[in-house]
Amino acid sequence: MPGDWANWQGTWAQLNQKYGLNHQDTDLSSAEEIAKFEAEKDNASGDIGDVGYAFAPVAVQKGVTQPYKPTTWNQIPAWAKDKDGQWAVSYTGTIAFIVNKKLVKNPPKTWADLLKGKYKVALGDVSTSARASSAVLAAAYARGGSEKNLKPALDLFAQLAKQGRLTLNDPNIANLEKGEVEVGIQWDFNALAFRDKIDRTRFDVVIPQDGSLIYGYSTIINKYAKHPNAAKLAREYILSDAGQVNLARGYARPIRSEVKIPQDVAAKLLPAAQYRVAKPISDFSAWETALKQLPRQWQEQVMVNMQ
Repeated sequence: MPGDWANWQGTWAQLNQKYGLNHQDTDLSSAEEIAKFEAEKDNASGDIGDVGYAFAPVAVQKGVTQPYKPTTWNQIPAWAKDKDGQWAVSYTGTIAFIVNKKLVKNPPKTWADLLKGKYKVALGDVSTSARASSAVLAAAYARGGSEKNLKPALDLFAQLAKQGRLTLNDPNIANLEKGEVEVGIQWDFNALAFRDKIDRTRFDVVIPQDGSLIYGYSTIINKYAKHPNAAKLAREYILSDAGQVNLARGYARPIRSEVKIPQDVAAKLLPAAQYRVAKPISDFSAWETALKQLPRQWQEQVMVNMQ
């Protein structure tokens, strides 16, 4: 759970101030976190993890989680929690465009707009980046596809490649700062954080208005945790009003829509209306299958057109 990701550092600082809980961290991918819980069962070093919500049911299947329903349980949408309390989404990311306004005079508002531009579009590597593969699914949703049908998205990226406008540059903060990204496809919370760290006036961040993917990040409590009650308290706090505001300070969108976000924090986020087009993954098993096939499809249908 990296400190600068969704303002986790603020969450840990407050847990320490309020409850005297100390925090040590290892930054791992979702799959690595689950593997760590499994491998260390006799001598657990981790009590709680933060994983992409597609991975949370995998952790339950592997038997490495334990349940805890916080007092705000009923305010978490049904799609964003396990009915038994084994996992619960705390915040979401949504696929967005980050546009360098100095380089792009006509910023895209939709996936369809991308095909009409003259600028290059930076996506990154779909075979290794969860964000890049999520962007493919978001484009599929917008163009009539689904977890079982990524063809509309692959066609869109193939057209961009044919036009010589698809770049495999990663839309990270370093490349954005150097001016090497004209339009990048990124999680909204990363894009907003990058915009503000570099220069708020240089970039626009928009949710594509013909459709996007909303993706949750979920806490999982280690079944073998040495401090299980500390982990449960952390989940309780993360899903409290104060905890949700902390995550919003890191540009993440809190899962509980009832939480009142302070004006200064709300001003850093995109308007709620932009998110009406975004939807969560509806068929996890189909998406798992699609992810295995995507690198080869990408190679055969998109990369073959790169100029």
